[in-house]
Amino acid sequence: MVSLLTGGAPESAKSALEQVRRVTAGLPASEPLEALVEINFWIESVSNAEGFRPSDRLALVSVLDQAAKNPHQQLAQEYVGVQRLQKPQENRLWNACFGFTKNLGTAYIRCIEQFQAADPGSESMEKDLPLVAGRALRALTVQTKWILQRYELLDERIWRELAKVYQFAETRGFAGARAAIYPGRHGESSAQEEFLKAMMLVVSGPDGLLADKLHLAERLVAHFGSAFTIRPEPALGCPFFFDLSTHQPPARTYKSMARGPMTRFFGPGEAAQALRTFAHEIKERGTIPDDVNLGGDFDNETVLSVLAHLEEHWSAVPPARGAARRPLATRVTVIPGFPRTLDWLHAVQGANAIEYAEPEGAESWIVYDMSDGGYGAIVPNAKTDWLQVGAVLGLRTEAAPACRVGVVRRITQDDFGQRRVGIEVLGRFAFPVKVSPAGAGAATGAAPPAEEAILLSKQPDQNGEIALLLAAGRFMPAQRLQVQVRDKEYLVTPSTLIESGTEFDWANLKVTKQN
Repeated sequence: MVSLLTGGAPESAKSALEQVRRVTAGLPASEPLEALVEINFWIESVSNAEGFRPSDRLALVSVLDQAAKNPHQQLAQEYVGVQRLQKPQENRLWNACFGFTKNLGTAYIRCIEQFQAADPGSESMEKDLPLVAGRALRALTVQTKWILQRYELLDERIWRELAKVYQFAETRGFAGARAAIYPGRHGESSAQEEFLKAMMLVVSGPDGLLADKLHLAERLVAHFGSAFTIRPEPALGCPFFFDLSTHQPPARTYKSMARGPMTRFFGPGEAAQALRTFAHEIKERGTIPDDVNLGGDFDNETVLSVLAHLEEHWSAVPPARGAARRPLATRVTVIPGFPRTLDWLHAVQGANAIEYAEPEGAESWIVYDMSDGGYGAIVPNAKTDWLQVGAVLGLRTEAAPACRVGVVRRITQDDFGQRRVGIEVLGRFAFPVKVSPAGAGAATGAAPPAEEAILLSKQPDQNGEIALLLAAGRFMPAQRLQVQVRDKEYLVTPSTLIESGTEFDWANLKVTKQN
């Protein structure tokens, strides 16, 4: 992997272009990771090489950008298509994809900087400025998605580069000019549209989405991008703002906010209604239109759940918390996963005192606020590879007499590099029980073995229903269950599937009989 790029004379640029074309032509189609790593090396070389005219650098970057399209898409789908990648493989995929998009954005920005500095030959690139700015902004948007998929903090560089490129487009008067920034049906866009895609992705509650749903959200944001709107003054359909001069993340507008000439107000505009119409069409037809590029295969339920998430976060009224939060300083013992939480609950039931039942491998998190529905907590810097939105965990605060069950709802990173999580606690009670299909094997005496679940209700509610946390895929609307609680058995009928996660089915069931 030796670069011979030197820049300089037109003959050198021509030779470099031939060299890059030979490299991309020889990339292994069956090894997308190897191909993207090779392309990334060459993009970085092109970006750093001195002496290239802006138009020559652009030609080189364009060849490499196009060559990376398929391997990058394949790796992105692999990253979100497997529920639990091994950590080394996850790191390799993430580093390759993020590194590529970062270096790609840097290379296009280098072309813009050369044009602004009036480097020799700059005038020949003027006609391509909408393309260069649009590609730079798209690369910044995709690298933003890769950072968010790890729930990491978006640093100042992202906001500085987004502002720099968009401000350049505004100043030159082509921000809204549409151009074919990439070949193909979905390739037409503008600097303004690409800038708004980045802004709208960040304000769409990405901290509450699993990696696959975040990937899907980014694709849906791209699909609706042409309908987003931006204004220099507050306007209907623009509930968010971004200041091009401060390099701070976008936020919701508020009455007392100070604004200056570099403040821009933006929002979904007509995309809000288009999103609702799209969701209605999926429900009516039962299929997702073929002309929508979702970057992978997703079932209707997943797409509809992400559409509902976007609608909530794009609303002029911010999503309300389920319960008021109160400051609290304490620690919470945490154990990850549905199976280990069950093991802990069993251990607690059999222990004389709960302090003797703390499981091996438990983590201690710092709680900084609480509500009736959950906790906000700081996760220690210890290696916690299992942590993701939707993860089940067993938990117990220092003062609590018993364990409870929670689900991670949000993950963010603060300015100090600490991970902060929002935990929803399911029910006010957690007790291990056994469940089996009612009547299964009664005629032959070969009943299937009972499976374990977590009872989340001390007693039936006013509708005669109890809440259960079952293993993923175990809730069946037509299947009655036999629930064994200590030495008693109850016949229950499925009522409502509250939520289905990667590890669990959370459901309400009606108690119809006690044996």
